[in-house]
Amino acid sequence: MQQEEQTKNFQSFLKQNLNEMQLKAVEQKSGSLLVIAGAGSGKTRIITARIANLILNENEIPDSIIALTFTNKAALEMKERINVWLPIDSNFPFPFIGTFHSFCLKNSKN
Repeated sequence: MQQEEQTKNFQSFLKQNLNEMQLKAVEQKSGSLLVIAGAGSGKTRIITARIANLILNENEIPDSIIALTFTNKAALEMKERINVWLPIDSNFPFPFIGTFHSFCLKNSKN
């Protein structure tokens, strides 16, 4: 899938699957984002959509984005959701998505 088509599909996803407050969080252009919401309210959807939006629509460099979570299961879920929107290419940099522990371990090795 070419990036133009991916971006078009992503825009369609945003309009069809997010409410007004979720869309506002996704489209925030700069700074950190803290999402506080109950279970099943779409937090992972918002975070993964925001990451994809920053890359596809705001031309952020993917490997400048860091998404931290507490569990490997949550990190894997986020990676899988983002893979739907980003190009699958070994030359395409990918945002760091992982646990706090894996982030610290990675940085301590560098």
